[in-house]
Amino acid sequence: MKTVSFKLPELLIEQISSLASKSGESRSSLVRKAIETLVHKTHAQDQTSCLDLAKDLAGAVAGPDDLSHNAAHLTGYGR
Repeated sequence: MKTVSFKLPELLIEQISSLASKSGESRSSLVRKAIETLVHKTHAQDQTSCLDLAKDLAGAVAGPDDLSHNAAHLTGYGR
């Protein structure tokens, strides 16, 4: 495992230390878990499909079932 150093505000360090004492974990372990949670959450958001984003709209429009592949529906399109 590699070591990373960074600066944190004094208040945040106190809060992490307090939480570490209460949970019986080290500060490093808590910070590592928080970073892992953020990375996994961000990665999961990156994997969201277009359907996931628009699922409340899927099936909300009335029209022909073959609109996307029937050339007859394109008559006059773009004019």
